[in-house]
Amino acid sequence: MSRYQLFINNEWVDPHSSRWLESQDPFSGEAWAEVPQADTVDVDRAVQAAADAFVGPWSRISASDRGLLLHKLGALVERDAERLAYAESRDNGKLMSEVLGQVKYMAKYFYYYGGLADKIQGSVVPIDKPGVFNMVRYEPMGVVASITPWNSSLLLTAWKLGTALCAGNTIVCKPSEFTSVSMYELAKLVEEAGFPPGVINVISGYGKDIGDHIVSHPQVARIAFTGGDEAGRRVYTTAAAHLKRVSLELGGKSPNIIFDDADQEKAANGVITGIFSAGGQTCMAGSRLLVQESIHDEFVERLLKITRAAKIGDPSKPDTQIGPVATRPQFEKVLRYIDIAKSEGARCVAGGRSLEGPEYGAGQFVEPTIFVDVDNSMRIAQEEVFGPVLSILRFKDEEDAIRIANDIRFGLAAGVWTKSLHRAMLLSERLRAGTVWINNYRSTSYTTPFGGFKDSGLGREGGVEAVKEYMEAKSVWISTDLNMPNPFVRRY
Repeated sequence: MSRYQLFINNEWVDPHSSRWLESQDPFSGEAWAEVPQADTVDVDRAVQAAADAFVGPWSRISASDRGLLLHKLGALVERDAERLAYAESRDNGKLMSEVLGQVKYMAKYFYYYGGLADKIQGSVVPIDKPGVFNMVRYEPMGVVASITPWNSSLLLTAWKLGTALCAGNTIVCKPSEFTSVSMYELAKLVEEAGFPPGVINVISGYGKDIGDHIVSHPQVARIAFTGGDEAGRRVYTTAAAHLKRVSLELGGKSPNIIFDDADQEKAANGVITGIFSAGGQTCMAGSRLLVQESIHDEFVERLLKITRAAKIGDPSKPDTQIGPVATRPQFEKVLRYIDIAKSEGARCVAGGRSLEGPEYGAGQFVEPTIFVDVDNSMRIAQEEVFGPVLSILRFKDEEDAIRIANDIRFGLAAGVWTKSLHRAMLLSERLRAGTVWINNYRSTSYTTPFGGFKDSGLGREGGVEAVKEYMEAKSVWISTDLNMPNPFVRRY
């Protein structure tokens, strides 16, 4: 069993606690690696290394050279994509085929932000004051703390890492204690790429032990957090007490809306992809399906046919379509929500059970589950399950669909399936969500911003827009009139 060390200041060091955590394979249930259990002393070491690098070697590197380092990291990620994907799949149970695609695409985030690093420009302002010149500069904030969950550790960290370094910051990465191995494997590539010591640091451990300390640390200037909305509120509250900059990419209960003029075959495939990819363990999951009542029964039958044919099992096998739930606590949570849905009167038409047997390893599997007769006031329609559970609601017309879709405290994403351009444009405007997909679902790109409305978070990740969220704007005033009179000299 592999044992990892903390990566601080380009050195591999044992945790101050001299303790390690076992990383368990969700499919087999076996411990396969050990990751260090950091404490507040380790946090201080990592943050200090990042702070020293920010005012030291990193500040002396040109933006173009920062970009070249990011580009080199991307090339190394592409080279070692299979190794990185294997580590993450073993950690969180996601399909190897899916994780491998994510990791290969992740390299493009580093290429994109590497190319953008020397293109962040300020501006000259046509100021309304005579005798002065004004310009706006954009400068890095300092040390960024990245805190990510267990469902997509590498990709979600890359969203933050590429942007923060492009802007000239340094970073301390704290992945979930359940899925830290892949981040330590990435740290090996950071070392190989030649980043100066302290620019990128990786620590692992329980959030309850080190989370607040990272967020409140006086040398941390910005927090980039992805996770559940309850944890996000705690991060926001702690950061607010210290007036820190924060971005929060939180949960969702995203509506996927099917109109009667949609291509039903494409829409059904989009719905299945939207909810059952990654076993539903993704913030953007289309877990609320809104189907126009005129096609409701026909469309549900189409979904059931696809769902019942799904291949469930070992995530390392190429023909597997649904893998295990990533952690035991999450597995138990999903089963609780299935019971809640039944008690509320929703009707289970597919799945609804855990799976056991030799083909299911340690038994951390939940059947892909579909509920009908769901009312939007039910908990199963309002609360994030984060598992392979789909709630189906009926709607009458456009206004009814918009009302139901927006009647939720989340606002991360939404999908619309229709052949009507007018309807597509109307809903893209009126749906309260940070991303609206028309006739597709779960598309993402490094070139465009991603983030949520309402309780789904604050700020954006991706695109040019995200870079300036990691920078401070500075207004510079320069006098151009050398003969400007002194206002305090009395004149006669």
